[in-house]
Amino acid sequence: MRLDIQQTLAPWECIGRGVLCRLLSNQPDPAGYWRANLRLMAILLAVWFVCSYVLGIFLVEPLNGARIGGFPLGFWFAHQGSIYVFVVLILVYAAVMDRLDRRYGVD
Repeated sequence: MRLDIQQTLAPWECIGRGVLCRLLSNQPDPAGYWRANLRLMAILLAVWFVCSYVLGIFLVEPLNGARIGGFPLGFWFAHQGSIYVFVVLILVYAAVMDRLDRRYGVD
């Protein structure tokens, strides 16, 4: 005897937040959307922290051995690099959020 799930469960009969219930229902998953958004923000903030604080403040002395445009690399990260990285992170956030919006049906 084969069990046909779509015949036995209607979307409104799903109890819980399992994968099967989300697949059977046409309702958006706001918790999954928010989880994906928080995960993305955490990753981007970690990249920003590493580039701004770790490379620009804590590792300035070791990075000063290399030069970019005649300036020490540690100086460059503290003054220019963190700004460039921040602008790139904004663009990455906008692009990834557009994909998440389409995936979760958010207008």
